[in-house]
Amino acid sequence: MNDDGIYRRIEQNPRFRELVARRERFAWLLSSIMLGLYFAYILIIAFVPQVLGIKLSAESATTLGMPVGVGLILLAFVLTGVYTYRANGEFDRLNQELLDEVQK
Repeated sequence: MNDDGIYRRIEQNPRFRELVARRERFAWLLSSIMLGLYFAYILIIAFVPQVLGIKLSAESATTLGMPVGVGLILLAFVLTGVYTYRANGEFDRLNQELLDEVQK
């Protein structure tokens, strides 16, 4: 079978559409979480900066804004890891099952 025929069979397979939809929903969910928290951080900086300007302790020069900002950066890495874990597990398994089914 030529490649065009395989591609057409894959595109017409309902499991392929399900895989694409699930992957897109999951990616949008993680993106929404990150964007929502990032925009909340920016809005706090813009409208109530004194909250993030609170010192962590009386002797410290570090304010609350530093660990919160670092936390957002770390959250981006964690969400990337969560996506990668699910993509390498569930999504790759579904993809392989689809390819096995189409190549029969």
